[in-house]
Amino acid sequence: MEATVAMLHCLLLILLLFLAVVIHTKEEPYCEKRSVDDGEWHSDWCEGDLQLGSERCNIEVRDSCDLTQEQFLEEYARRKTVIIRHPRDNDLFRDGCKRHNLLKNYGSKIIRLSSANTYSYKKVDTTLEHYINHLLNVQPSDTLGNETWYWFGDNNHTEWEGLFSLYQLPAFHLPGHEPAMSFGLAASGTGVPFHFHGPGFAEVIFGRKRWFLYPPDHVPAWDPDKSTRSWLEEEYPNLSEDSKPLECTLRPGELIYFPDRWWHATLNTQTSVFVSTFLSP
Repeated sequence: MEATVAMLHCLLLILLLFLAVVIHTKEEPYCEKRSVDDGEWHSDWCEGDLQLGSERCNIEVRDSCDLTQEQFLEEYARRKTVIIRHPRDNDLFRDGCKRHNLLKNYGSKIIRLSSANTYSYKKVDTTLEHYINHLLNVQPSDTLGNETWYWFGDNNHTEWEGLFSLYQLPAFHLPGHEPAMSFGLAASGTGVPFHFHGPGFAEVIFGRKRWFLYPPDHVPAWDPDKSTRSWLEEEYPNLSEDSKPLECTLRPGELIYFPDRWWHATLNTQTSVFVSTFLSP
């Protein structure tokens, strides 16, 4: 009898241990464990991702090692979007973009913020330190895009030369086009609603950024003053599968290419540091 009770007790302990392991390891599919090096931009590491992230990715993904310049021109340059993994070794630039390094080296510098709506017509100047410590907050879903301040572009390349010179531009190019780098830092829940312009690349240095794209002949329905998050929560669920955009979430070390005049909207599912390389004729 005692042997039976002891055996049952052991089986019960094993079952409880198994359940504890299952419960401990069970996570939402898109909320990844915090990486060893997240650049210290981790205050909303899972908060944003659980609400805004998605595993959906219907954009072709290529590895830079398996994609030649000739293939890029033939298959993507003027035809379709593509995500390129492991684009260039930007470890030095990435280190300079860590939170403490940006604050130490550029905290007192004046940066120009734009309103995060389609036309970004409002501008305001502040210091990087004030932006990071007081404005870089998770954006609620009911906040309009034209009420959200977002740092992207309007960069002073002379003042930021020490950092920007470390960035290695994408290896792929369009003949007759010159690259222009644009740097940004934005909080979870922020993003730019649908718009279009010339071709370019965009790379995530830290964080996560979700992209939505349509080809030029498919004009999306959206309110230019509402946020991408608002569109995602209010309009996206009502779209049929045929009318949903191409989409994917970029992680650090991933680069997206968008051809000329392709509609696109972005949504930072985590606080993100990112670089765009616009290609101008």
